[in-house]
Amino acid sequence: MSEADRTGETAKNFVLADHMGQEFKLSDHRGKTVLLSFHPLAWTNICALQMQSLENSLDALEELDTVAVGVSIDSVPSKMAWAKELEIEKTPLLCDFWPHGGMAKDYGIFREEDGFSERANIIIDPQGKIAFFKVYPIRELPSIDEVIEEIRKVKR
Repeated sequence: MSEADRTGETAKNFVLADHMGQEFKLSDHRGKTVLLSFHPLAWTNICALQMQSLENSLDALEELDTVAVGVSIDSVPSKMAWAKELEIEKTPLLCDFWPHGGMAKDYGIFREEDGFSERANIIIDPQGKIAFFKVYPIRELPSIDEVIEEIRKVKR
């Protein structure tokens, strides 16, 4: 299924621990826009820049009533240490650790041959439908400005 074909689908609910060990449940955020920003692995440069762009854009995202989360297959202790290193204080970094990559598999973006997800941004509208779904080349930093513009489209 292509990325464009996924828009309009109901987003699959999930429950994952964030980097602080707190539960994040997608259905708890119904009524808000949710940005799922998948990155392959913690402790890598492009992934760090991607997560820092979320943290640095919190004001703009909050103005758009959007909850942004980072998602990768890393464990809670790894994500906790990484968030501290990157000075990420408010953006939840979700751990798709076990079952290994289960959420990425549910969204069709798990790279079996590599053991981690694609780099992707998925925007879920307030009604729980996928409004934007984009997979990026693994070594490309997604543009946070593009993502914010796509969120604005959801709000129109």
